[in-house]
Amino acid sequence: MFGGRPQKIDQDTPKILRSGEKPMPKRIAPLTDTQLRSIKPAAKDIKLFDGGGLFLLVTTAGGKLWRFKYRFGGREKLLTFGAYPQISLADARQKRDKARELVAQGIDPGAAKKEQEGVGNNTFAKLAAEWMEYKKASRFSVRHAERVWRSLENDIFPSLGHLPVAEISTKQIAEVIKQIESRGVRETAARALQKITAILQFAAKDERVSHNAARELRGTVETRRVEHMPAMTREDLPEFLRRLEVANVYAVTRLAIKMVLLTLTRTQEIRGAQWEEFDLDGRLWTIPASRMKMKMEHRVPLSVQALEVLEQLRPFSGREKLCFPGHHDPSRMMSENAMLYALWRMGYRGKATVHGFRATGSTILNERGFNPDAIERQLAHAERNKIRAAYHRSEYMEERRKMMDWWANYLDQLKEEGN
Repeated sequence: MFGGRPQKIDQDTPKILRSGEKPMPKRIAPLTDTQLRSIKPAAKDIKLFDGGGLFLLVTTAGGKLWRFKYRFGGREKLLTFGAYPQISLADARQKRDKARELVAQGIDPGAAKKEQEGVGNNTFAKLAAEWMEYKKASRFSVRHAERVWRSLENDIFPSLGHLPVAEISTKQIAEVIKQIESRGVRETAARALQKITAILQFAAKDERVSHNAARELRGTVETRRVEHMPAMTREDLPEFLRRLEVANVYAVTRLAIKMVLLTLTRTQEIRGAQWEEFDLDGRLWTIPASRMKMKMEHRVPLSVQALEVLEQLRPFSGREKLCFPGHHDPSRMMSENAMLYALWRMGYRGKATVHGFRATGSTILNERGFNPDAIERQLAHAERNKIRAAYHRSEYMEERRKMMDWWANYLDQLKEEGN
């Protein structure tokens, strides 16, 4: 019409939109098995999108969970398909396509899934198993998960396990708790109520129960006052530090106790320490989130004395992955009780624990006027005030470096007193 040959437009040339025309949504590149196998956990959960509402949630603990996001009845909803690699990429896509077909037919795939599973698969025991898999993927260690599941089997399942979760009443839960209390184990009863509450809340998230029947029982179980682990005072430290130097204990255990003192970290963090976590030039130890109690990466400033401990440790484990390996098997971490038994051999049984050094250090540092927030950050304690925790993320690294240098020098002075 205008003459001449039509001009060829390159695919990469941006399209000029007409007035009121919306841009095309950006195309999501499909996931691949290679990508899914290689993805590693990070400090925060990761979402890998495959398109059509399907994505893989990679938790900070390393779990890989399939999720399908869709809209139904004007609301955004979420459907779970299971964990990768048990549910493959191809399987997840097939489940997504079936779910989308149901939405197109005016059927809620979440409701259809519940109906298909039936009452037999919606019992408290079945729900608890789902909750446990979720917790293992996101937070629970294998050992802790085994303890929790054993307590469910012993104390809760005999009464509630076979019941449909939607039919469990507050009165039935109260009877279970009373039975446990009648054995004289109030702490166990309190923990059982916590587990039931958490499991029913897990069901409430996707509307398998209309309300959490256990919430009405909060505060009804009286527990004992917490007894803190025995800890040394400032006056105890000089004699202890003198004894530690000459004690008949394995050299690696002695160095591990020194490292606890010099860093105020937990024993589990010391036992699992790996050489690759240490930046000796930067005087920094970075503990990954997967090994921390609160599942958050923890950076620990190192004093000169802490670096000396690592240097003394090299002849024993410098060629191994672990800094503080077991006495008989260097591929395994030090025994859970190795440091505690060393204290017992030194004459401190019932008088002190290794964990108690953290309380001792905290007390002295607070008395000496150091910033309480910096002390709490060094101890990797969780912020109890959730609003404050959301906005207060400073690591106080410079303050903590000066504080831990002072602390290491102070311990040297106390050792001289002991000598």
